[in-house]
Parts: sequence; structure tokens; C-alpha cells
Amino acid sequence: MMSPEEAIRVAEEQGLDLVEVAPNGKPSVCRIMDYGKYLYQMKRKAHDARKHQKSVTVKEVKFRPNTDEHDYEFKKNHIIRFLKQGDKVKANVWFRGREIVHKDIGRNLIERLIDELEEVGFLENRSKMEGNNLVAIFAPKKDK
Repeated sequence: MMSPEEAIRVAEEQGLDLVEVAPNGKPSVCRIMDYGKYLYQMKRKAHDARKHQKSVTVKEVKFRPNTDEHDYEFKKNHIIRFLKQGDKVKANVWFRGREIVHKDIGRNLIERLIDELEEVGFLENRSKMEGNNLVAIFAPKKDK
């Protein structure tokens, strides 16, 4: 416990800063430290924490109910590549106009995708209708 004037004098003698740590305490708590060094250390700690994070991106692949076999295989191979890279994939069956009447075709397409992708990924969210789109989200399988 010392007066603020005395604490400022001691900090100046040592060539450091007087930093208020807990302003709501009775009495308020201050610390004598190098404030620039403290800010630098906090910045480095935050940078190191961000460096070890892995950001997951969601790739989107669009299908139509009348997608040909070759196009289906081509898009399925893209999904496999995305899942192997560690990204999530949003498979989207897009219905236009009167195609919405044949939702069963889109559901069969999604079910076929689920069966063919079970080695590299799994269905994270079950397929659901969002407006005129049938959406399913796949996530990569964890390697052991």
C-alpha cells in the first residue's frame, strides 16, 4: 500500500510504467511493469493461439435432379477430394420449376451419395429441404 504519487515516483526511478490492473478493487490495484513488453507478449500469445487453429471451410457442390451419370461421377470425385483435404461439403440438389414435384429423385440422389461416400466422409446433417433446394452436409472422417 502506497500513495499514487509515491508509486509513480518508484516506477519512474526503475524506468517502468505504473499500470492499473484492477480498477474496481478497494483500493484499486496497480502494478509496476514495462507496459510495451506486456502488450507485445499478449500479442504473441494471441498469434500463437491462432496459428494452431485449423479453419474448416464448407465447399458447395450443386446437383440437379436430371444430372447425367458422368456429371454425377465428376461431382462426386470433387466431393471426395474436398473431404480428403479436410473440408466439409454441402451437397445441394437444386429444383427448378415443376421439378419440385419429384423430390423423390433428389432424395435418391442424396441417398446414393451417402452410400458412395461412406469411406471418406459421413453425413453430418441429414438431408432437408430449404426452399427449392435439398441440402445435405458431409464431414470428413477422422483418421485414427
